[in-house]
Amino acid sequence: MPSIKKIVITGGPCAGKTTAMSWIQNFFGTQGYAVLFIAETASELINSGISPKSSRTNLDFQKALLSLQTAKEDTFTTAALAQKQDKVLIVCDRGAMDNKAYMTKEEFEAVCHYLGKSEVMLRDSYDAVIHLVTAANGALEYYTLDNNQARSETPEEAIALDDKLIACWTGHPHLKVIDNQTGFDDKMKRMLTEIASIIGEPEPYAIKRKFLINYPDTALLDTLPNCSKVDIMQTYLLPEQPGMQVRIRQRGANGHYIYYKTVKMPGPGHKRVETETRLTKDEYLALFMQSDPSLRPIRKTRYCLSWHNLYYEIDIYPFWQDRAVMELALAEVDQAYEVPEFITIIREVTGDPAYSNYTLARELPAD
Repeated sequence: MPSIKKIVITGGPCAGKTTAMSWIQNFFGTQGYAVLFIAETASELINSGISPKSSRTNLDFQKALLSLQTAKEDTFTTAALAQKQDKVLIVCDRGAMDNKAYMTKEEFEAVCHYLGKSEVMLRDSYDAVIHLVTAANGALEYYTLDNNQARSETPEEAIALDDKLIACWTGHPHLKVIDNQTGFDDKMKRMLTEIASIIGEPEPYAIKRKFLINYPDTALLDTLPNCSKVDIMQTYLLPEQPGMQVRIRQRGANGHYIYYKTVKMPGPGHKRVETETRLTKDEYLALFMQSDPSLRPIRKTRYCLSWHNLYYEIDIYPFWQDRAVMELALAEVDQAYEVPEFITIIREVTGDPAYSNYTLARELPAD
């Protein structure tokens, strides 16, 4: 059975998605992958005469759109299982959560009920989400809609939609935002690097900066449209070899969860090598029986915050009332970042073992 990864390429209008598909094919095709592309469903429907304006209600259109989109993804997953290659990469030109940007909260909840899926199930069904920032934000001279008749946004509308799309995907464990600070070719190369890092080709390195912060204003975080709250339970398994950490994780909200297994190996500097696989609930429960009895399960609430094209993760633990931990992933060790004004940093604790989840699991008292 081949190893299958499913990712989303999304972004605002004129962000470079069409060109990105070609870059992905050319790069990962040489890495031994069968690369399968799922065309953008909204454009397919609109160009075929089915649109929100032609439908009786926007809700009717969105039900048709999400039904077709999820059916296409299911079909491609079935086809991926039949591929001859050992590795298959399914690339979705936009994903399920993009459609949330065009619905009211009530409409989105109605569509989820119609599909029989929760928001967590829709959002976290992908291994990675790559958001390409619209050219209207940072590369205005290249902003054009000539290549997509289904689009009509002004630059200002494109930027607003871009921010809204990022907010819709915020909460996904592997959301990466690729901005326009470099030339277009470098933008594409950064995209390939992020995808390779997540799916493990060729060197799955990630740079993380970790900070001890004052306990944040959770009431404020709950009101931010670009912030999403998830509940996490993390359990460490008995190690398979020295220097290796193996953990399983239950991640979700409102009783709906996705399950993961992560294997971590040390790398150079602040870098670390991680491989992550999705688990079924039964697989998760079976592995839970192999948990390390010397380490306590870690429960925490994570606030995922998209801020100035970076992705911050703020972890709040039930045993701390005055502090929390904030992490952000960077492409380079010296990459610039801006801390939100409502976050107060106590000090950086990158590399400090005292603030690793592994150490916390070892030092927590027994129930």
